[in-house]
Parts: sequence; structure tokens; C-alpha cells
Amino acid sequence: MGSKVQTKKLKKPKKEKRTKIRIDYSICGEDGKIDPRDCAKCLKVCDPAVFMMHSALDLIYKDPNDPQRWRINPQWGSLCTHCLKCVDICPENAISITW
Repeated sequence: MGSKVQTKKLKKPKKEKRTKIRIDYSICGEDGKIDPRDCAKCLKVCDPAVFMMHSALDLIYKDPNDPQRWRINPQWGSLCTHCLKCVDICPENAISITW
């Protein structure tokens, strides 16, 4: 009893476009006038929880309360639903999304 073997050529998988979420850290955090810990509106409005707030891992910032030490990072861009709520709610227009 023989087994079935596929004889057709396999199709190449389609390349999926990746969502690119960018945050302008010259406005939000590092050099900006906004402390991400006080704002965090993008964190609160994002239903799939794409963003994460963390402290910079640099040894430059000795003070853990220094606003330049903290940043919001689009950690899980693949979860983005392209609703653009984060872009709309950002008071400094620091977030841009392309796909």
C-alpha cells in the first residue's frame, strides 16, 4: 500500500507587511518636555497593549526619577490593530504608524 506524495510545486509564502510604530523621543521622554510617566495616554488607550514603559538601561541616568530615564516603547507592534487611537491621543504628536 503506497502513500500519497504531493507532486505540485509549493507556493512561496507571501511577505506580510509589518507595522512600524515610531515614537519621537526628542518630544516624549529623553529630550522632550513631557515625562512619559505623567502622560502615558498611549498606554492607557491601546486595547491590545502594544506599548510598554521602561527605564533606560543607561548608566548615565543616576536618578531613577529623572524623566529622561523613562521611555515608552512600542514593544509588541505585531498586535497593533491600526486603530490609530494612540496617534490621536498623543498630546505632542510623537507617535507615527506605518504599515
